[in-house]
Amino acid sequence: MRGALERLDASGAGIGRLVDRIAGVDLRNGKIAVALRAEPHEGAAMEPVRYAAQAMLRERFAPSDAVVTLTSDRAPPAEAANAPGQSSLPGIRHVIAVASGKGGVGKSTTACNLALGLRARGLRVGLLDADIYGPSAPTLFGLHGRPRVREGRILEPLDGFGVKVMSIGFVVDPETALVWRGPMVKSAVAQMLGEVAWGDLDVLVVDLPPGTGDAQLAIAQAVPLSGAVIVSTPQDLALIDARRAIAMFARLGVPILGLVENMSHFVCGTCGTRHAVFGEGGAQAEALRLGLPFLGAVPLVLALREASDAGRPVAALDPDGPVGRIYHGMAEAVASGLDRVQQRSRDP
Repeated sequence: MRGALERLDASGAGIGRLVDRIAGVDLRNGKIAVALRAEPHEGAAMEPVRYAAQAMLRERFAPSDAVVTLTSDRAPPAEAANAPGQSSLPGIRHVIAVASGKGGVGKSTTACNLALGLRARGLRVGLLDADIYGPSAPTLFGLHGRPRVREGRILEPLDGFGVKVMSIGFVVDPETALVWRGPMVKSAVAQMLGEVAWGDLDVLVVDLPPGTGDAQLAIAQAVPLSGAVIVSTPQDLALIDARRAIAMFARLGVPILGLVENMSHFVCGTCGTRHAVFGEGGAQAEALRLGLPFLGAVPLVLALREASDAGRPVAALDPDGPVGRIYHGMAEAVASGLDRVQQRSRDP
């Protein structure tokens, strides 16, 4: 692989030998990901080189099996210029993030059903699964296969119940562990934003990985976010991390569209008794304390888990059921929040 990159003459761009720019390589199961080191001021000069290197590798691999990203070992400043209200991606009005401070709180299930709820309102919606290490969108939407490659090596998203969906899970085998450094993750996320044929969208929902790290910064710095939805379970342990996510978006200048309390309670299917397994009302109380919208409480029910595992999201296939109505109510509140954000951005 190094020999192949050495044959790609990068001297004309004034950047030296390309092989000296290799920051990382992941090669397994017939797929390859290469990160090329670039200083922030070299972005314009390096982009044609990155594209040429990727095209060369895609001649040897399947087009969806090779990706070349640009990375900088310098950590960018935490504060990113953000002008909420209008996306800078061509054809996309709003980009919103669905985030959590902790994993395992149902964030991806929320993102999937929220996107479908927005779609049911007549909006053109896409979903980007930005969790590089643990992509969930293929399972949640019941999607299989690889994206079609358009002219210019642009990937075409898959269709999930009317939502355009893109995930690293479509191009990586389910049992493959991606051992990528943070800069490679940031570059991959940024390229999934810019090298996918999203078309015209009213809302692009971005399902972020848990935490407050590289993927979150990559999204915030690649495109202005119109807002963020924070997902938590009721207990204090999850709320502590949710507060960190809220603080991160506040630091980035991203409006919080609301909080979701997931697994709010469990109703026994045998006796009908209601159990607050993780406590109850914690996220709602936190929203009240911070003066943020509370989008709703989703109970811990077997039917939701089974539907998610089977790729049959309740917001699409059981919209009038008790849980489906909750997600559709969330979508209505988020859509109204986006309207308010956009109006504020227009006001002097």
